[in-house]
Amino acid sequence: MKLLRVFIFIIFVFMSHAGSQAGILLDRVVAVVNQDVITWSDLYKAMEFEASDKMRDLKDEEKRKLFKENEVVFLENLIDMKLQLQAAKQSGIEATPEDVNEAIADIKKKYSVDEKALIESLKKEGFSFEEYRKKLAEQIVLSRVVSQHVKGKIVVSPNEIEKYLKENKDALGDSTAYRIRQIFFKKPGSSSDRKALEERADEIFRKLEAGEDFTSLAQKYSEDPSGKSGGDLGFVKSRYLAKEFLDVISNMKTGDISRPFWTDKGLHIVKLEEKSEAGNEAEIKEAVRNKLVEKQFSEKYKGWVKELRENAYIEIRL
Repeated sequence: MKLLRVFIFIIFVFMSHAGSQAGILLDRVVAVVNQDVITWSDLYKAMEFEASDKMRDLKDEEKRKLFKENEVVFLENLIDMKLQLQAAKQSGIEATPEDVNEAIADIKKKYSVDEKALIESLKKEGFSFEEYRKKLAEQIVLSRVVSQHVKGKIVVSPNEIEKYLKENKDALGDSTAYRIRQIFFKKPGSSSDRKALEERADEIFRKLEAGEDFTSLAQKYSEDPSGKSGGDLGFVKSRYLAKEFLDVISNMKTGDISRPFWTDKGLHIVKLEEKSEAGNEAEIKEAVRNKLVEKQFSEKYKGWVKELRENAYIEIRL
């Protein structure tokens, strides 16, 4: 389940005089996706959300430059999401008010907050409870349409698992192994750069604390080759881990995410996916199955989105 801030864009209030050129630009169409449009304000909200912590100290000129540099990437993401929502509508997939109520109940339970505290938290983020409900409904629909068109078509056979184990014999071993994801930043050259990097890592850690998806953030920010696969390092035996890693991971439970920490290579944020004790072959086989499922999901998801794009009318007006 995605949590508090996933797929929730901060609502940006643009204060301007009626009829001003800025107001016209805010509402102009930047893309047409079949029968739907994406406006410049939709794009701005997406960028504002990602850059929210950095935005506070930026001058207007610096903000415009930042947005200009990133608007193409964000627009492509919005187009993909719009196409998936359209596919859901065509398949009759929807989220009822009861579905949203259940999702909110889960969030309140996880964070031990009542509705009043949740509403106050939303206000601080800049949007209303009704806006939040709408975005949660979209997230539920997206999850369901992906399950139907992608996850439901994934099959991993016992033969595939055995083949993987034969080709990766080190996956079975005689020591404790950890399945780890990481977001990694290379060690900078100067102390000033080091401080800036720590601030950047802290910002990403806050996003993770707020419920953003580790895999997605690893793909976006990690400077390690594993970032392309969501930061997945697979199972790593304890004897191969640096002391700093072991000191952190030994105090973590499955699903925990560490605060940023340094090794001689750079700065790391890690998520402990699984822990396998010595000789537990069944658990490792299950972990291999999960890894193969994830690989298939990535391939099938990309193929599905590509197919949606090929069969759609898309006009970009940036």
